[in-house]
Amino acid sequence: MEFITILLPIFLVFGIGYGAQKIFQFDTSTFSKLALYILVPFLVFQTFYEEKITFSYVYISIYMLGLCIIIIGIVSILSKIQNYTEKERCGMVLSCAFTNNGNYGTPLVLFLFGTAGMETAIVLMVLQQLLMSTLGVYYAAKGGGDKGDGMKAALRSVRRMPMVYGAIAGFLFQTFGISIGELKGGVDLIASATIPLIMLTLGMQLANIKVKGFEYKKVSIALMIKLVAAPAIAAAIVWAMPVDPLMKQIMIIMAATPTAANTTMYAIQFQTEPQTVTSATLATTVLSLVTIPIVIFLATL
Repeated sequence: MEFITILLPIFLVFGIGYGAQKIFQFDTSTFSKLALYILVPFLVFQTFYEEKITFSYVYISIYMLGLCIIIIGIVSILSKIQNYTEKERCGMVLSCAFTNNGNYGTPLVLFLFGTAGMETAIVLMVLQQLLMSTLGVYYAAKGGGDKGDGMKAALRSVRRMPMVYGAIAGFLFQTFGISIGELKGGVDLIASATIPLIMLTLGMQLANIKVKGFEYKKVSIALMIKLVAAPAIAAAIVWAMPVDPLMKQIMIIMAATPTAANTTMYAIQFQTEPQTVTSATLATTVLSLVTIPIVIFLATL
């Protein structure tokens, strides 16, 4: 019951964003840009500026890359068994390999562990965004038939990622002992607005998803991989890692979050199975209300 009380406030905010979008029909791209280009970079800067960088970050990076590659491998094997086309395989990669660490995972960790877990959650969010903007864009472009430009599109996407610059700036300021003085109050104020806005934005994005011709077989595979297999694989990866138990718990729980909302944008942009990806995003978000409490219980035993 305790897990439900943790999830209910999160889904309440998602629901408010969803309802507001249905009523007012906001331009969600404006909210997304505000969060992505302004608020999130300040939150990331704040974290890297205040928290000391440790070797644990290396293990987090290994974990993130390993989890993503393993899931892509599983999807590729299943695609071969199911005789999927390359476009379908790439669509399934977008549906299964990238977690919603930003809009969903980071607020979840905040509600679960408070500020103690936010450093790990934000580092995971930055790394996940890097993976989505490289491997995610690559597979989206490849599935859309833009094979020759897939890597170029990925590199262009990384260059447009302000949160990476926020992380670099925060790291450099801390490393060289550069004080931001009285500006810290303003940075903290903007950073504190990030979590509520990205949660509302996810609700708005879900309201915009239009599911036509629900592909039950593909979405069922995505559900099993994303909500069941991913946290199990994450647990196997972090089991032997020399990091503290709280960090391990957060990594496992974040792996169980739904399909990343940004993958829908990539799928639509490159026309890589947008129906499958949008259906998977909606279905995993809704069903995570059931699966996330189970993962939290097992991860925190």
